[in-house]
Amino acid sequence: MYRGLQPGISTFEGWGLNMFTDDELYEIHLATLDVLQNYGVGVHCDEALDIFENGGASVDRERNHVKIAPHLVEDAIRSAPSTILLAGRTPEYDVTLQGGRVGFTSFGAGVMVIDPFTGEYRESNKKDVAATALACDALANVDIYSSAVVARDVEYATDLNEAEAFLTNTSKHCHHIDLTGGAGAKKFFEMAAVIVGGMDKLRERPLVSALVCPTSPLELHTHTAEIIIECAKAGLPVDVLSMAMSGASAPVSIGGTLVTHNAEVLAGIVLNQLTAKGSPVIYGSSTTTFDLTYATAPVGAPELGMISAGVVALARKYMLPSYVAGS
Repeated sequence: MYRGLQPGISTFEGWGLNMFTDDELYEIHLATLDVLQNYGVGVHCDEALDIFENGGASVDRERNHVKIAPHLVEDAIRSAPSTILLAGRTPEYDVTLQGGRVGFTSFGAGVMVIDPFTGEYRESNKKDVAATALACDALANVDIYSSAVVARDVEYATDLNEAEAFLTNTSKHCHHIDLTGGAGAKKFFEMAAVIVGGMDKLRERPLVSALVCPTSPLELHTHTAEIIIECAKAGLPVDVLSMAMSGASAPVSIGGTLVTHNAEVLAGIVLNQLTAKGSPVIYGSSTTTFDLTYATAPVGAPELGMISAGVVALARKYMLPSYVAGS
């Protein structure tokens, strides 16, 4: 029997997890605006305080505290691009971030490894950084490389040594999640510019991006703010990624956690857009629950996947590309 087409029907092309209705997401958004306007965020960077103040936020310099009016938040959401290019050395490795498209990357900033040759459980080193980049380069299902481990054997300029190791071992886009501040970010961008032929070409084809983490609850500390600002000035993507813990540095409920998580990320996005309107920014999350028994943040917990689903829904509501931890 013939069954005709059904125009106008929305379908899932795969499995999905809907954590909240549109009305519930709107309530989370309104609660976030309330937090940012009436409580605010701690900001521990003089340049960031200047940018917030010049942009119209209420700044208390004695307390290093900023209150952000709703219109500033919503202006920043609207001005941030909905589509971001994460370029590889060649176009075949280009990745486009936009609503509904899914890609995969390595997990990041591990400090211990199991040696693949000896089986020893040991601290990670610069050679491991290079090896993880080479492995990801060979894996077809890994779309970009996030700095997977830390070079704990390096005593100075660790972030730049790590960059040297992974930039020379993969042709895929490199997402640095271990930058140590604004000065390191600028040097990292200079390294990438040498590869592509200058800063102008790096802006056209961003071979690299950076990740920063607000300090939960509700703090943008010095290095985080510096990197957000330098990325905006350079026109390069920055991933503002909260790592809150439900029941410790965030409310115990998933809805409550998403409110403070959202406030932290949006505060970073406002700073980014006030620095350079239209600069590329990613809405990030590695927020999970807090394990009261072992005092750890289990990234394999079911709650992480549930929170990540809520984060993606918020990011899509804002028409912002997202980057979330998987479980």
